[in-house]
Amino acid sequence: MDLQLKDKVALITGSTAGIGLAIAKRLLQEGTNVIINGRSQERLDEVVRELKKDFKDAKIRAIATDFNSKREIQELFNVLDEVDILVNNVGVYKAGCFFEMGDGEWYRHFEINVMSGVRLSRYFLPRMLERNWGRIVFVSSECAELVPPDMLAYSMTKTAMVSISKGLAQLTKSTGVTVNAILPGSTMSEGAERFLEEEAQKSGKQKGEVEANFFKEIRTSSLLQRFANVDEVASTITYYCSPLASATNGAAIKVEGGSTGGLI
Repeated sequence: MDLQLKDKVALITGSTAGIGLAIAKRLLQEGTNVIINGRSQERLDEVVRELKKDFKDAKIRAIATDFNSKREIQELFNVLDEVDILVNNVGVYKAGCFFEMGDGEWYRHFEINVMSGVRLSRYFLPRMLERNWGRIVFVSSECAELVPPDMLAYSMTKTAMVSISKGLAQLTKSTGVTVNAILPGSTMSEGAERFLEEEAQKSGKQKGEVEANFFKEIRTSSLLQRFANVDEVASTITYYCSPLASATNGAAIKVEGGSTGGLI
């Protein structure tokens, strides 16, 4: 299927690994000009080299930005004027006891996970509205609804992202611009791989057994009963970045294997 994304310009924040990198690859397959982003220029250069092996003629640009720094965000604006597609994917998370997590960690979660998308959308959305076409996607999480007690700060930011995307969509009425949120479930990213390996070492079990126990004992509501792979999530996000998804706006789209339940 042709998603009609050839020569569109996409910025994906936090795209040197995991879901972000998978989105970049999927968009490159569609002929999109991709801007990848991360904190380390060295890592960005490494990723670009790898991508160029598979997409030799693709237009790939890399911009290093720490979204905890307002100065670096302004520097990004200084070198980027317009994008057709903005994927607000960058995020941090830290599991921990609510009673032990200090204000600083809460603010760090909010600054990076939420305010990065707020600032980028505030800059790029008016330009999209002027051109009468654009896509903004917030990569939220199943934790926006599940809210695990050891991930309250992270879950708070993911719920906020859904609310912001819903509100921004109201500003696009009668235009060719859409704003949506995607809620992935447990996904086999590098972080999940590390988690399973660490738990396997601690328990003396095989990694596959640890994964199975995670869904039997922790994410019991999952209908998928396994970690999604990053390509499964990226394929869904890529579709909603495309002109083919023009009738979907202000939506919270679940790619969480049925873990959150409910009729909607």
